[in-house]
Amino acid sequence: MQKPEPPVIEPFTFVFSWRRFLIHCAIMGFCVFLGLMTWYFGKPHSVRLYETKSEALLATPIAPGIDMALDARSSVAVKEGQPLHVELFKGNVYFDIQKDAVHQLEVKAGNTLIKDFGTRFRVQLHKDGTGHIAVADGHIKIHTPSGNVFQINAHEQAEFDDTGISKHRLLTERDIAPWRSQQE
Repeated sequence: MQKPEPPVIEPFTFVFSWRRFLIHCAIMGFCVFLGLMTWYFGKPHSVRLYETKSEALLATPIAPGIDMALDARSSVAVKEGQPLHVELFKGNVYFDIQKDAVHQLEVKAGNTLIKDFGTRFRVQLHKDGTGHIAVADGHIKIHTPSGNVFQINAHEQAEFDDTGISKHRLLTERDIAPWRSQQE
């Protein structure tokens, strides 16, 4: 019987193949794409919901230097970001923004966007989508869906809808958010 010969080990010789090269490039490109998508969508936005029942009132800070007070039967959503976004779903909300607050504030009431400039103001949303705003200090700007921009100053109030504002008039400090006196 013959003795088996040991296998002959030959040194590895690299053979370049365009097909193999393109497959590896496609795999690496896909991994880089997934990494970039993970970085881009990495942290979902934080949304906090606040709601009050029929007789409850709520006062809470929503960011450093920004306090919010909700009237009974009111609900809002606060979305973290710069600027801080608040969407009023129903009821009354009062904001007290200090002049040195880190965040700016944008409030969406119906289809209308309200931008704040270090103020104290109240927003009320009616069931038909119209709203009412009253400013205690500073000024705010109302951006309507029709593209109009209106400014409301301290001790003024106005009704707003999708096309513009109406009933723009002066008011006293105690009429801005009378339900807040029950919280203090």
